[in-house]
Amino acid sequence: MQTKIIIAMHKPYKTPAESVYLPLQVGAEGKDSIPGLVCDNTGENISAKNPTYCELTGLYWAWKNLDADAIGLVHYRRYFTGKSRSYRKAHANDLMDCVLTTAEAGDLMEAYDIVVPAKRKYYIESLYSHYAHTLDAKHLDLAQEVIHSKCPEYDAACKKVYASTWGYMFNMCIMRRTYLDAYCKWLFPILADLEDAMQDDLKNMSAFEARLFGRVSEILFNVWLLKEQESKEAPRIKEVATMHMEPVNWLKKGGAFLKAKFFGKKYGASF
Repeated sequence: MQTKIIIAMHKPYKTPAESVYLPLQVGAEGKDSIPGLVCDNTGENISAKNPTYCELTGLYWAWKNLDADAIGLVHYRRYFTGKSRSYRKAHANDLMDCVLTTAEAGDLMEAYDIVVPAKRKYYIESLYSHYAHTLDAKHLDLAQEVIHSKCPEYDAACKKVYASTWGYMFNMCIMRRTYLDAYCKWLFPILADLEDAMQDDLKNMSAFEARLFGRVSEILFNVWLLKEQESKEAPRIKEVATMHMEPVNWLKKGGAFLKAKFFGKKYGASF
């Protein structure tokens, strides 16, 4: 089975030598190309939407232009890993040795239909309340309205996911082609309708705020996946650990979360 995993990139950065990976410049439309990277403004694409769709322009490009049995998406600073936490700690000086290898990815896709990142748990928040506290609940409310209008059979799954205290985040995944087709055919029309409904709002947003479609899709992925799991032919799903290529300032991130939850201070920048 041929598997290809795109690495969503917007600047030069070290990438794995493993053949399963395809470094992809996302948001390439109107910008200078980065040497050594394929650009997401080739073939059938939505590259120009990158300021609001984030890495989803890469997912769309892969869906429309890659010929592979299984397709995945990771970030230039966040990868799936098959290595233990202790192994990663021992190789902290060269984490590229810890990314999911071509062989490991191939084995996973032979045994499973969909690979997802390990659950992100919020404990004291639901996915909906966390988004509402840190960003703007209106985005999720409108997305729910679009889902009800376009595919009401997903209403129950949407309600359940919004109330959940955990989710598969980051828009990271590896899927067999049939599931990728099904997901993208479901997701992108919903985002298009959501985008139409928010045209006036978008005019007054900062660049950070406008990246909402990439954020909303992280939650919508869980809605789609839950519905798939409830079908008669549920996909075989495997959770795989993720790792960050740079240190995360958890104190700063946690402080921002607490300020958002208890003092109403919305996020204004990425961490």
